[in-house]
Amino acid sequence: MSRQDTNRSGEMEVFVRAVELGGFTAAAAACRMTPSAVSKLVSRLETRLGARLVNRSTRRLQLTPEGCAFYERSVTILADIAEAERYASAGEQAAGRIRINTSGSFGNHVLAPLIPSFMALHPAVSLDILHTDRVVDLMEERADVAIRTGPLKNSSLIVRKLGAARKIIVASPDYLRRHGAPKSIVELEKHCRIGFSYSRAIEDWPVRSGSETVTIPGMPGLQVGDGEAMRHLALAGAGVARLTAFTVKADIDAGRLVAILEELNPGDIEEFYAVYIGQGGPLPARVRALLEFLRDNVRL
Repeated sequence: MSRQDTNRSGEMEVFVRAVELGGFTAAAAACRMTPSAVSKLVSRLETRLGARLVNRSTRRLQLTPEGCAFYERSVTILADIAEAERYASAGEQAAGRIRINTSGSFGNHVLAPLIPSFMALHPAVSLDILHTDRVVDLMEERADVAIRTGPLKNSSLIVRKLGAARKIIVASPDYLRRHGAPKSIVELEKHCRIGFSYSRAIEDWPVRSGSETVTIPGMPGLQVGDGEAMRHLALAGAGVARLTAFTVKADIDAGRLVAILEELNPGDIEEFYAVYIGQGGPLPARVRALLEFLRDNVRL
């Protein structure tokens, strides 16, 4: 059978059914086939791909690593096909799953409050949100949109600026009672400054000294991997933290944290971008709907 004669989407659908229903017999009933026909279809698929997809030595269907990878990609492809058919038959509508990758700070303090409104506008869309401060490969993570800060190294990605927020130095009232509030750069250097542990982090803190901006070396004694962990340590009175303003606004308003040394704040900002893969044709309606919603509703 030539590649052109192969109903690849049909094979994917049967294979996905077999995986999700747990066996060839259940898939056969769902697809109105015989179990032997399903088994032969999977065998032909393995022969064409040159890889074993399932182990047949167990009663329950057990996927190989290659089978897991093929299953996951098949689910995505079948969803895209279904979406394309919906466009053709009923016009372009945002539907399907959107995978979003964002930092915990942005996810908790900016994105989460907006989710109910987005879901109300687009009830046919489902969201899969991963919080991580680690820089990820969108293709590898199968993410539709990532929300990140700073410049991008990958030129195949497209960005849309969502806004910018200033950074401020904060500490808890309890910490300041125990250690005193720093009044100068020299005093600040004596305090425990909570830093980031990931490799792309800027370890030094910029502060204003007269008409110039100088930096204070980072504090290696207390480091964390994400902004939310840093915020919680500051709330617990573990040290002084330098965080994006929107992350700690509610804490400052409630008196849980105090902004310090604002007169030494150089006014530097952190820019936030929605990042997505833009090459290879128009964006799916579900992704375009999310990007437009973020553009219209994110306020930092």
